[in-house]
Amino acid sequence: MPDRHLLRWWAVVASRLRATDAYGVDIVLAAAVAVPVSVPFVIAWFVTGSPGGPTPLGALLNAGTVLPLLWRRRAPFAVAVVVAAFGVLVSMYDRPGQNLQYGALVAIYTVADLGQRWQRRALFWTVLITIPPAAVLHGNTAGELMFTLLLPLSAYLVGTLARNSRARTEALEEQAAHLARRREADADRAAVQERSRIAREMHDVLAHAVSIMVVQAEAGPVVVRTDPDRAERVFDAIAEAGRDSMVQLRRILGVLQDEQVGGVRAPLPTVAAIPALVAGIDRTSLRVDLRIGGERRPLPADAEVAAYRIVQEALTNTVKHAAAGSAIVRLDWRHDGLAITVTDDGRGLDGAAADPHTGGRGLIGIRERAAACGGQAEAGPASGGGFQVMARLPYTTGAAPRTSMDRRGCPEGAA
Repeated sequence: MPDRHLLRWWAVVASRLRATDAYGVDIVLAAAVAVPVSVPFVIAWFVTGSPGGPTPLGALLNAGTVLPLLWRRRAPFAVAVVVAAFGVLVSMYDRPGQNLQYGALVAIYTVADLGQRWQRRALFWTVLITIPPAAVLHGNTAGELMFTLLLPLSAYLVGTLARNSRARTEALEEQAAHLARRREADADRAAVQERSRIAREMHDVLAHAVSIMVVQAEAGPVVVRTDPDRAERVFDAIAEAGRDSMVQLRRILGVLQDEQVGGVRAPLPTVAAIPALVAGIDRTSLRVDLRIGGERRPLPADAEVAAYRIVQEALTNTVKHAAAGSAIVRLDWRHDGLAITVTDDGRGLDGAAADPHTGGRGLIGIRERAAACGGQAEAGPASGGGFQVMARLPYTTGAAPRTSMDRRGCPEGAA
């Protein structure tokens, strides 16, 4: 328990030291080094009282090993040279001498921690080359030689470890900042993609519903007088288109607001909803025939939505621009994917909006939806006249075939 409290206390002290001004820390460090350096003078003056011992010059030389430490961060190598020079003079003058050069140890640590590469190497080799001969000249024993050599090398090693630790910390901080910037960029990109997706969804919903309602409303005054039964179907189609668009818009706005409509999120339209889509348009002036071939197989979720939107957008363009009387929607469940073909008997490229090179948003959206699912789409004149939209959406890998559907979207043989 005491060790744990001691470590906690040291962590607090270290954090406060790091938060303190560097110049203030250096002042405290220099004062701490000055204490053991002053001990020989205190003993000589006040304890032994021996005359001729300490001198002002000796005090000045010892001060030269302490005061330069105040600038150790600003010029580590210069401070180390000055402190080493004064340390040599102190050893030579010996009035009084200092066996352990505390200032030199701090200077060596500082160069190893903050110095440039050439400064670190120069200091390291200087210590290795100069200390052993000096120890021999002073008549040091082998044990004293090892102590004199290993002590500055230990200070150098501690400084090196501090430099490496700081470099690792800075690298981790830079990596964390890079990851944060990357996450922010990914979030921004995802937001842009989501806004684009929602814009396409709203365009498809509104364009389809408004087109159906406008076409039927324009035909309404005529059929009311000539064909009351057909007029009733026209108004039903208008009402159903409006209700369907409101439901889908509520779902889209619920996604934007992160709210649920009626407590349950309305599902996105899929291939299974295409028969109902075709049936709704078939009740208007445009006659639509749905033909389904092959055995149905599962599609990825995004491809399911894309298939519905491609058919919806193609029929919307037919209603708005083609002046067609009929259209055929084919869903062919092939071995490599779902082939979607929407063909009408309208004006073809005579309508500007039907031209795939005019940059119409609808046809561009069809190509983008297909490409987003790993498929492809194209549009152009049909071989027998009119206009044709073709798309292919790939299956899920390893998907098993499902039961095929008849024209109404029901399993074959079902009621």
